[in-house]
Amino acid sequence: MTRRTKIVATIGPASDSPDRLQEVIRAGVDVVRLNLSHGPIEGHLERLAAVRAAADAVGVPVAVLADLPGPKIRAGKFPDGGVTLEGGDTVRLRAGNDPSGTDVIHVDYDTLIEDMAVDDRLIIGDGAISLRVTSVGDGEAEALIETGAHTQGRPGVHLASERFQPTTPTDEDLVLAERVAAAGVEFVAVSFVRRGADMDKVRDIVGDRAKLVAKIETAAAASNLDEIMVASDAVMVARGDLGIDCPLEDVPFLQKEIIRRCVEFGVPVITATQMLESMIYAQEPTRAEVTDVANAIFDGTDALMLSGETAIGHDPVGTVSTMAAIAQRAEAEAHYRRWALRLGRVQRDRWGSMQDRVTAALTHAASEAAVDLGVAAILCCTGSGRTATAMARFRPEAKLIALSPVPTTVRQLSLSWGVQSLQTDTYGTTDDIIWHAVERAVERGLVAAGDTIVVIAGSPLRSAGTAADVMRIVQVS
Repeated sequence: MTRRTKIVATIGPASDSPDRLQEVIRAGVDVVRLNLSHGPIEGHLERLAAVRAAADAVGVPVAVLADLPGPKIRAGKFPDGGVTLEGGDTVRLRAGNDPSGTDVIHVDYDTLIEDMAVDDRLIIGDGAISLRVTSVGDGEAEALIETGAHTQGRPGVHLASERFQPTTPTDEDLVLAERVAAAGVEFVAVSFVRRGADMDKVRDIVGDRAKLVAKIETAAAASNLDEIMVASDAVMVARGDLGIDCPLEDVPFLQKEIIRRCVEFGVPVITATQMLESMIYAQEPTRAEVTDVANAIFDGTDALMLSGETAIGHDPVGTVSTMAAIAQRAEAEAHYRRWALRLGRVQRDRWGSMQDRVTAALTHAASEAAVDLGVAAILCCTGSGRTATAMARFRPEAKLIALSPVPTTVRQLSLSWGVQSLQTDTYGTTDDIIWHAVERAVERGLVAAGDTIVVIAGSPLRSAGTAADVMRIVQVS
């Protein structure tokens, strides 16, 4: 594998047939996303089974991420065929589920009027329609359409997060989290997280059956990032809603800050939303989209996510291939060594527990040894995957190979930058773990006789979940 940045692809009607799933996996998909906001749970569980079968057929580990809907406010249904809301016109806003039109928009949020104030901004849909509240009366408000567009169905309505304070996760989210965790997904993504306690509620349901991804899509989440990372296993920069809740001009800087801090914490981070949006319809992306993808890689992201491009787009396979090509080219220009030099200075401040500090110190030493010796590969023998994700934060030039006896861990590591994961058996001594790890890497053609490699491992006699504490330099014979 020459590409190190991972690709997350949303599966939908355009990509969920058995043949098409195999094609997108061969094109470079590492993690499949199931968007639980659309369709019944039974359909998503069928897709989960189809992904497992396709990955087995292709012969690569593929993780599955189930994305919970979260709280969602929607407008009352617009007429069939939709309507055009014209910029400069005035519209009335009322709470309820009654039909909407060009004169009145109903919003299914009971305290809509009580929670609004003059000059509040409302966004309808994915940001194309913007309203500014001009007056609030008894039972309804009046708003100026600042930016108009065509809309139809029951589009989402976004209110300022300081006024809209729904419960996250919702009761529906918790039910869905239990269903997908029981079905064996590797990741569960939690929408509209604001604080670490929101993640704890889902953790209480999911336990250790799946890892949790916190979606950073509100100003509150960006402000509470440290506590959210502590409560999460991965983070998603959900730029769509983040760009609605925060000023648009802030989004690039928030993206860079979130990615930087995630790398420092050794938390995998996904950059999402409108990465190659034009390829839903077009054969090629815009030049701005190509630059956006490359810049996310220069920022240090672990993974890039495709949404509608692969769920409903006209060419999911071509889109994945395009993203893979952009990523590979960008990585050739990325200055990853700077990450390692900087992380050596900040790790003491960022890693709290002794177990984490041992992992941080050992992977830091492995990173330096890899550079000093010019090793061909770094092998991480891991049960939970934590050693491999900690090693990945240094973005090593050497191959990064994770070996685990736990099939779920092998698939979960599909999200982490640069990690090639292999399944091994369980062994009784550290020497056996290291010997068989090297043998497995040789069998797969990842290392060869004469190569110098670094191997990180721990004792199988210690309690599960404790940090690896052995590093060896091995000359492959």
